[in-house]
Amino acid sequence: MWLVVGLGNPGREYAQNRHNAGFLVVDEVARRARLDGFRAKFGGEIVSGEVAGQKVALLKPMEFMNVSGRAVQRTAAFYQIEPKEMIVVHDEIDLPLGTLRVKVGGGHAGHNGVRSIIQDVGSPEFVRIRCGVGKRGQAASHVLGDFAKGERTEVDIMIQIAADAVEDVLRRGPLLAMNKYNVKDKD
Repeated sequence: MWLVVGLGNPGREYAQNRHNAGFLVVDEVARRARLDGFRAKFGGEIVSGEVAGQKVALLKPMEFMNVSGRAVQRTAAFYQIEPKEMIVVHDEIDLPLGTLRVKVGGGHAGHNGVRSIIQDVGSPEFVRIRCGVGKRGQAASHVLGDFAKGERTEVDIMIQIAADAVEDVLRRGPLLAMNKYNVKDKD
């Protein structure tokens, strides 16, 4: 079984924030798989079922970004899921808006949600799907700001591609997904 985690902050005021890219992607994965009925459990909203031929639990931690690892740890412990069977989808300011990267392991690169997960699950060895939100001005105010109306088309495309990446990791493994999604544009 896999645990797919979308990072974000709870509450309507954060719903369209750049920091909530992970929530938006997990919602799209659930929609595609016709998994509805997220329910409150383990400090998050969770639904389970099948995605891309794999049993999964989809989780949106609801304890705010900086402590999202708590909900991830409790969910992983309940389902007996190892870090290598986890996919964490999150915003990434170091990537231009709409850019996507798949990565396994490594540090937190200053992302407090990823830092919390590494700390609480005791390992950095999980798959990350990094969704580029760009960087303008101060990082905190940028990621807590909503996507601009002019960015919506690009954001919607990124959400679709990130959901494809989740499915590809589940179907084909992280290495093949990295080879597919981490290509640089050729000029």
